[in-house]
Amino acid sequence: MIMPLTSVTKDPATLTLTVVGDYPVSQRRLWDAFADPRQLERFWGAPAFPATFTRHDFKVGGRAEYFLTLPEGQKWNGSWKFTVVNPISSFEAHDGQDNAEDENMPASMKFAFETTPAGSRLTIVTHFSSIAAMEETIPGMEQGLRAAMPQLDAVLAEPSMAAALA
Repeated sequence: MIMPLTSVTKDPATLTLTVVGDYPVSQRRLWDAFADPRQLERFWGAPAFPATFTRHDFKVGGRAEYFLTLPEGQKWNGSWKFTVVNPISSFEAHDGQDNAEDENMPASMKFAFETTPAGSRLTIVTHFSSIAAMEETIPGMEQGLRAAMPQLDAVLAEPSMAAALA
């Protein structure tokens, strides 16, 4: 079942882009999809730009490093430096491109996971450093998220490794 993103909201006053998606799985199952780099790479990149995570040190001070493979074979490198990790409920990270801070990249991202009557909700709030960074980044970022996040449904339809080991 495809669960489209519930909303994508741009707020220039707070320099944020907020993306909300609702899923028919438990909060834990949704969290596990982000905590496991093999699951995460199956949906983080859009279908035409698949992601490969080469590092996923999912703890405060840790880093995730990944690359998207572009259709012509080039690689676009990205990274997250984890600043907050609250298992099952949220994590925050500073975003970087080519494994360095880039003033045009989002300054930070917060991922929140919560239980809902129908399953769970994912809320991603991306903070930008300036209006210029928002205007430059949001069109491609929004298009990429709208293409990538529906892939999460196939991942969520499978049992998580954590559940299989429990």
